[in-house]
Amino acid sequence: MSWYILIIAGLFEIGWAIGLQYSDGLSRPVPTLGTAIALVISMLLLAQAVNDLPVGTAYAVWTGIGAVGTASLGIFLFDEPASLPRITFIGVIVVGIVGLHLASGGH
Repeated sequence: MSWYILIIAGLFEIGWAIGLQYSDGLSRPVPTLGTAIALVISMLLLAQAVNDLPVGTAYAVWTGIGAVGTASLGIFLFDEPASLPRITFIGVIVVGIVGLHLASGGH
């Protein structure tokens, strides 16, 4: 169950990271509120996940999910570059996430 909680925490991390762009430097109230709510939920879920998972593994996976999701959405939402090296290294992060899951017993 902790892995599912961690994945959801990572999805909320993507939400708050993308929310930063929409909040315009935290100057727009509604996107700023959404960003803050997503941040709090993400942290609470991460804290829950580390009750059963090693903190180093959980943190690496949480940030990895956030990095992959935010970089991917940046390409689609904000017209950020989608070069082959960038896509390749996003893929490397995914491999690292899966590797950490498998190395921890993956339950």
